[in-house]
Amino acid sequence: MVFKSEIKNINLVERLIDDISAKYEIHSDVYGKLLLAVVEGVNNAIVHGNKLESDKDVVVEYEISDKEIQFVISDNGPGFDYKSLPDPTTPENIEKTHGRGIFLMKHLADDVEFNDKGNEVKIVFNLT
Repeated sequence: MVFKSEIKNINLVERLIDDISAKYEIHSDVYGKLLLAVVEGVNNAIVHGNKLESDKDVVVEYEISDKEIQFVISDNGPGFDYKSLPDPTTPENIEKTHGRGIFLMKHLADDVEFNDKGNEVKIVFNLT
């Protein structure tokens, strides 16, 4: 799935996840985590990666097997240093209204990996 970097296009991703969940009978526990983590990843690609520039694309790919489902989300942005993110649970960050997306993704998914550049993320959920 390829779409322009506009917040309204998150609806397309939500619909995709709903369709996948129905087709493959994804358990409701996994569905909730999957929906939140993937939407957060797409939101990050639109807002932080592509800086809401609607001429830039976000690409969402998925692969499913009996054991897992994985989503790969990429943007046209310059990337970022995913290794040096502030911890949103520390006292100096706890009241900030941003900076929790990747933390949330890592806690919801079974695995989260970034490419070296930081403009692509793979989010994996175990189905067993």
